[in-house]
Amino acid sequence: MSHWRVKLSLLLNYFVFAILLNSVGTVILQVQNNYKVSASSASVLEAFKDLTIAVVSFLVASYSTRIGYKRAMLLALAIVTFACLLMPQVPAFWTTKLLFAATGASFALIKVSVFATIGLITEDRNEHASFMNFLESFFMIGVLSGYFLFSAFVDDTNPQSTAWLTVYYVLAVIAGLAFLLLLSTPVDESSVQHEAGKSLIDDFGDMVRLAVTPVVLVFILSAFVYVLMEQGIMSWLPTFNSQILKLPTSLSIQMASILAASTALGRFLAGLILRRISWYWLLTICLVIAGCLVILALPLATSVDGRNVTGWATAPIAAFIFPMIGLFIAPIYPAINSAILSSLPLRQHGPMAGLIVIFSALGGTTGSIITGHVFEAYGGQTAFYFSLVPIGLLLVLLTLFSRMQPTVKPTVTTTVGH
Repeated sequence: MSHWRVKLSLLLNYFVFAILLNSVGTVILQVQNNYKVSASSASVLEAFKDLTIAVVSFLVASYSTRIGYKRAMLLALAIVTFACLLMPQVPAFWTTKLLFAATGASFALIKVSVFATIGLITEDRNEHASFMNFLESFFMIGVLSGYFLFSAFVDDTNPQSTAWLTVYYVLAVIAGLAFLLLLSTPVDESSVQHEAGKSLIDDFGDMVRLAVTPVVLVFILSAFVYVLMEQGIMSWLPTFNSQILKLPTSLSIQMASILAASTALGRFLAGLILRRISWYWLLTICLVIAGCLVILALPLATSVDGRNVTGWATAPIAAFIFPMIGLFIAPIYPAINSAILSSLPLRQHGPMAGLIVIFSALGGTTGSIITGHVFEAYGGQTAFYFSLVPIGLLLVLLTLFSRMQPTVKPTVTTTVGH
């Protein structure tokens, strides 16, 4: 049975939220100009986004089969469509807070439902891993698109202009199209329908029992360590470019996009490769290369003189080499997510997806905080050398995770979708 419409819908859903979630940096800058709020006040927008993701994921993970995956995604798309339309109609700082709270809550619904739905539309573990990587690469394409989309509506000649809010009409249209596509697309959820007679307490207990099984604990730790590493690098790369490589501020931000681009490419290529080889061997090779890249690139930053840097053509080679780590760490997150999900019965995909979202959010926050403290205390090079620690931990954890995989009951996929 062809699932191309479902897959297209999942990709478009992820694309919408990639733009909205990663617009927070741009919006923080703009609300300071437009609404005269302080930097510390504007910084709470990050919390409105991240905390709602974690809290809503925790609340809905065990409840997802009751709601229905398609219904949950439609609700999420409807909420963000409304929030986007509200932004230019009621230009105020409280509206912006509401937007990011709505985006965070909706993304929790989307990610749990999308991850769970993948198990319904793929036939085996290799196809599951392949589509998961394509999905995550499309997310990174959305991140890159967002930079260009928002910049197209910003008026450089008038920083106080609210013309940039017009971008939310465009985003509302995209979210609305995603809603209509999903609404008109049949999704067979009969194999994961909620069991009659089970209470919310029973559902929550099932999720807790799932979380404390040995293989899931190892997976959770692997996902936590990966996101800790990725977010630490992603959050502090512009600062590294500026303070260590001595690049101009605007160029530091622009060249950080190399990391997003290389991550998108890495996940796209992994989507092709994982149809043919085991995820474990691909990730092991990628981690070894990533470690070598750190050791190679960071010494190049020691003797950089940024006085002659005027643009991309005159930037030091380290500014190009280090962000290419994204190419090699990119396949890790979607591949391990796919490995754990495709090893579990379909009914457990929703709760497992909720656990993924919760611990990913915790890992991202922890990584950014740790990297920031090391950066401040010991310098940017030491902070990025620190990435060798999670790389080493991941080599151990993924080996353990791979060896524990056969102990988990595999998903029966031969009857799904038929």
